[in-house]
Amino acid sequence: MPKINGNEIRPGFVLEHNGGLWAAVKVDHVKPGKGGAFAQVEMKNLRNGSKLNERFRSVDKVDRVSLEIKDMQFLFETDGMLTFMDIETFEQVELPADLLGERRPFLQDGMTIAVEFYEEEALNATLPAKVTCKIVETEPVVKGQTAANSFKKAILDNGLKIMVPPFIAQDEDVIVNTESMEYSERA
Repeated sequence: MPKINGNEIRPGFVLEHNGGLWAAVKVDHVKPGKGGAFAQVEMKNLRNGSKLNERFRSVDKVDRVSLEIKDMQFLFETDGMLTFMDIETFEQVELPADLLGERRPFLQDGMTIAVEFYEEEALNATLPAKVTCKIVETEPVVKGQTAANSFKKAILDNGLKIMVPPFIAQDEDVIVNTESMEYSERA
């Protein structure tokens, strides 16, 4: 496992620390007036979801873990567990639904998801950056309303509420950014 210096930690890195696997969520590089610089790292445990704030000096060595990423197909959800299938081997893995947090509604049947593995253990799932959704409810299109910053409320087929431009009509397909959970473009 490659060792890196504490000042090389970046958000998204997975580290082995205190016997656990941790994802670096937020990293602040601090250079105090006295003493050496350090990285203040907010980490999330990939196995149990607990959080930890840790300080790493640049001389501290940490193990950076490489996760294998496989494209898997979402099959179904049962009792808060999501079941995914390897498209090549047809093997199935389960991950907790709360892993996706507020982005869970974007997960659609048959969708291809990037699942991250450490050795044989599935740890994380990442949604595609953009997902197509249907507008099920919004105000009617107002003619002549072309101001760029005037957005209106809309409800998606997955129940989420987003803001859309005034020219978007009900029953229209739109592309939504799953990171920001905002309207991206017409489908």
